[in-house]
Amino acid sequence: MIELVNINKYYNPGLITETCVFDNFSLKIKDKQFVSVVGSNGSGKTTMLNIICGSIPIDSGKIIIDGQDITNKKEFTRMKNIGRVYQNPALGTSPHLNIIENLAIAENKNKSFNLSKLYSKSDEERYKELLKGLNLGLEDRCDIPMKSLSGGQKQAVALLMATMTDIDFLILDEHTAALDPKTADIIMELTDRIIKQKNLTSIMVTHNLRYAVEYGNRLIMMHEGKTVIDKEGSEKENIKVDEVLKKFTEISIECGN
Repeated sequence: MIELVNINKYYNPGLITETCVFDNFSLKIKDKQFVSVVGSNGSGKTTMLNIICGSIPIDSGKIIIDGQDITNKKEFTRMKNIGRVYQNPALGTSPHLNIIENLAIAENKNKSFNLSKLYSKSDEERYKELLKGLNLGLEDRCDIPMKSLSGGQKQAVALLMATMTDIDFLILDEHTAALDPKTADIIMELTDRIIKQKNLTSIMVTHNLRYAVEYGNRLIMMHEGKTVIDKEGSEKENIKVDEVLKKFTEISIECGN
């Protein structure tokens, strides 16, 4: 379980540009939940992900994972149990290394490195089988550098890399936003399959309301650092895109947009 307890977060405190993102914000995410998070720009979505991962500090409050207070733990320590896929398909991968080398590095996460070979021939065959499961033909192109792949191909490999070790949580930060609609659909189907196969607790920030409604078992809408919609279980199953869009429109009108 992930718990955010009375989180307070300000950007540029004490300056004329001071912005309050969270004011005593609390949220609990149960084990094995796949949570879709939507909301307008500045609502706190990505800041929440960064707080969980330790990419940015909080001003006060607690971050608890599986009953352990990790508030003061460094990002690299937290990421031992967290996989993250970013909006930019180029992030989270090494562009000048080939696909197999990227997968090998990901699988060796949390392990000590020495001068021995990074992967064996049997490892390479196993990686090719993983790539084959993507149905993108990458198993026949695994010796090309990551930078030569399309955005969707990079994101598919990044998903594999983020989930190759025994992580507990998968963080998805608008990971389909930079993709064309057809490719985005493929990546979402792959995402859903991996989450179900590995029984992961997942948080997906997205601007795509259809994805938020169709995927996962909980939907949250955020606005000004607060949750204005929180549906799970049967309520999540029965929610419609129009209902979410209506709330989104109401908020936009209230904000003068």
